[in-house]
Amino acid sequence: MDSAGTTISDEMAEKAESHDLLTLGVEEEYLLVDAVEPRGVEAVEDVFAEVPDDLRDVVQHEFARTQIEVASPPQLELPEMAAALRRLRRELSDAAHRAGARLVAAGVGPAAGPNARVVDNPRYHQMRERFGDLSPGQGMCGTHVHVSIPDGETGVQILNHLRPWLPIFQAATANSPLHGGHDTGYASWRSVMWERWPTVGPAPYLESFEQYETLISDLQASGAMLDEGMLYWYARLSARYPTIEIRMGDVTPAVDDVLLLAALARGLVSTLLNEVRDGVPAPNVPHPLLMAAHWRAAHDGLEGVNIDMATREPRPAWRLLRQLFDYVRPELQRHGDLDRATVLMDRLRARGTGAARQRAILAQRGSVADVVDWLARVTRGDED
Repeated sequence: MDSAGTTISDEMAEKAESHDLLTLGVEEEYLLVDAVEPRGVEAVEDVFAEVPDDLRDVVQHEFARTQIEVASPPQLELPEMAAALRRLRRELSDAAHRAGARLVAAGVGPAAGPNARVVDNPRYHQMRERFGDLSPGQGMCGTHVHVSIPDGETGVQILNHLRPWLPIFQAATANSPLHGGHDTGYASWRSVMWERWPTVGPAPYLESFEQYETLISDLQASGAMLDEGMLYWYARLSARYPTIEIRMGDVTPAVDDVLLLAALARGLVSTLLNEVRDGVPAPNVPHPLLMAAHWRAAHDGLEGVNIDMATREPRPAWRLLRQLFDYVRPELQRHGDLDRATVLMDRLRARGTGAARQRAILAQRGSVADVVDWLARVTRGDED
C-alpha cells in the first residue's frame, strides 16, 4: 500500500544505512466474523467507516468482503513493531465491534458459511472473471514480512538462498486447521487452497534480476496473472518498496508469533546478504523437493516433521526451526533482536502454533464457535 504510513523516515533511513541494518515491515490480513455466530460476515465497508482517521493510511481492503488488511509502518526496532501491530489489532478489533462484527486472525474461516463476494474493485472483479472460483469460502488470510534490500540484483540472489528455508517458516505460522466447521487434517488449509492460483509456489532459481523481470513479463503475457501484484511466489521482490517480501505464512493468532517470524526473517535475509556479498553460491534445491517440503509444512505444521534440505532427510520441524534460529543468531544479535526472539521462541515451543492451539480448544470444548471466540480474544490482545 502506497501511503505516508508505510514510508521510511529520513532519520530511520540514515540510521539503517550508518549501522548497516535492515528495516522491517509487516502486512496482516484478517477475517471479519459475525458478532455472535462464528461464520464470516461481509462487513468490511462498515468496519472501514469505524476505523480511526489516523489509521486510514495503513488499513485497506482485501479480495473478499469478509477480509481487511493492515500494513505496519516500517521499523528498525522490534519493540516498536510490536507496539504498532498491537495497536493496529486493538483499534481494528474495536472498529469491527462498533460495526457489529469481530476481527479474527485465522488463515481461513473455521466455521461453515456462504462464500464471500469479492470487494467492489475493478481489479478484483477482473481477477474473479478471469480465474473463476479459486478463492471459495470466507477468505484466505496471510502474513507478509518485508525486509529491506540494497537493490534488485542483490535481492534476486537472496531469493535463491532463501528457497530452502521457507518451508519451516510456513510450518511455524500454520494457523488454519479448521474450515467449514471441521478439521481438514492439515495444519494450514489456507496453503492448500492458495495453491490453486497459477503463480503460487516457491520462487524458481534465478540467474539475474533481468531474468526475474522477464519471467514477470512472460507470466503476464501468458494470462496467468494480471499484473506484478499477482506474482504469488513464497518470496518475491516487492513491486512497491525496496524490499524482499516473504509471504507464505498464515496470519498468526498472537502478535508474539508474527514478531518471531519478522525477527527470524530479518535475521535470515541479513545473514544471506552477507553470503551474497562473500560470493557464496546458493544451493539449487530441486523444485519437486521444495514442493514436498511446503506440502509437509502445510500438513504437519511445526508439530510434525519436515525435510532437512541439507541432508534431504525428514526431521522434526521444531528441530529445523531451532537450526534456523542458530544459523541467524549473529544477525539477531546485531539487530538487537536476540533476547526478545529467544523469549518468543520459548513461548512458541510452550504454546504451539495457532493450528495446534485451535485443535486443542476444539478437542477440549467440542465447538468451532469456542475456537472463533478464542481467536477473536487473542487477535485483539485480550489473551495470549
